[in-house]
Amino acid sequence: MQEAGRVKVSYGLAIAGALFVTAASGFSEGKPGWLTNYKQAQDEAKTNKKLLLLDFTGSDWCGWCMKLEKEVFSQPEFKEYAAKNLVLLELDFPRGKRLSATEQSQNEALAQQHGVQGFPTIVVLNSEGKKVGELGYTPGGPSAFIAQLEKLRKS
Repeated sequence: MQEAGRVKVSYGLAIAGALFVTAASGFSEGKPGWLTNYKQAQDEAKTNKKLLLLDFTGSDWCGWCMKLEKEVFSQPEFKEYAAKNLVLLELDFPRGKRLSATEQSQNEALAQQHGVQGFPTIVVLNSEGKKVGELGYTPGGPSAFIAQLEKLRKS
């Protein structure tokens, strides 16, 4: 009985620690495989010489964003491609949840910097931070989206 209590306390402390680290950074955790901190994503892209994909999305209200997520980003084919070639950054503009002031400010500044006027907008930067292209929702699933990214990667 005492052992179960220790496990619960340890588990509780681990969760509290994880929440503290997330809150202290000022950025949400994001979807698995996606970052929400631009500086961190930039550093990772530069270090690993990968393209940086900025996904400007309205994750909880934008129909085309949800379609892109379901048909492309959540598919194994895209996830495998992304793991080898991309650093993924989600820049969310939700209506049903609140972002930290830090994250909201970052997302708004990046949207303004890249001239984002609608969602979804996908901006692709090279590992040095130079814009190499911009995409939106395109039918055809992961294959069609990856083909567009490959054209940008080779340019």
